[in-house]
Amino acid sequence: MIILKNKSEIALMRISGSLTADALKLMEEMIRPGISTMDLDRAAYEFITKHGAVPSFKGYGGFPGSICASVNDVVIHGIPSEKTVLKEGDIISVDLGVQKNGWHGDAARTFPVGKVSEEARKLIEVTEGSFFEGLKKVTAGSKLTDVSHAIESFTDRYGYSQVRDFVGHGVGKSLHEMPNVPNYGAPGRGPRLMEGMVIAIEPMVNMGGYEVYVLPDGWTVKTRDGSLSAHYENTVAVTENGPELLTRT
Repeated sequence: MIILKNKSEIALMRISGSLTADALKLMEEMIRPGISTMDLDRAAYEFITKHGAVPSFKGYGGFPGSICASVNDVVIHGIPSEKTVLKEGDIISVDLGVQKNGWHGDAARTFPVGKVSEEARKLIEVTEGSFFEGLKKVTAGSKLTDVSHAIESFTDRYGYSQVRDFVGHGVGKSLHEMPNVPNYGAPGRGPRLMEGMVIAIEPMVNMGGYEVYVLPDGWTVKTRDGSLSAHYENTVAVTENGPELLTRT
């Protein structure tokens, strides 16, 4: 069931969304060669709890971290670790959520670590661009997969692929709600977008093929061919005036 939010509920989601965006900004400022993903996780936890909120991911389904820290060919759900130390030329996707006043915000960004290759930088830029192509289709009355098709069509131009085993989702009092939001597929399918829907649109773009696999830890998702992967996500409300990014930095 898709749960529509009223204007007062969306106002509360702006608060959690703003904190989510601010936490990601902190991550961006901290990312550099020599820092561990556990350092980032601790900083995110301290920032979120200092603002009277709860890290949405910590303990969710047993996940141990406050952030997902996914380096290079890790697509999503990378577990923070003291042993994972960032080095010059890496890229890292940071995905995090914040629960405040009972409502969640969810967003992700991929950041370069120091100076990265032009290929890696292009992947990051195209992934972000694909999100905004999808966002153009977020209007009341459109079909959900109009968003999906716009995302896939944009990344196809560059020879990249969209992950198919994992998709975006609704957001609200639960971190994951209906509907699922694929990043690929034909347009004109799925439910109609309606005012009050809040969805996390999150392209997961691989430089190579779309196939992925999960490590034995049950969380870490990597590209099957070892190619780089990037991730860009925002929590988006469908309003009478079009889409509103609740996690805008």
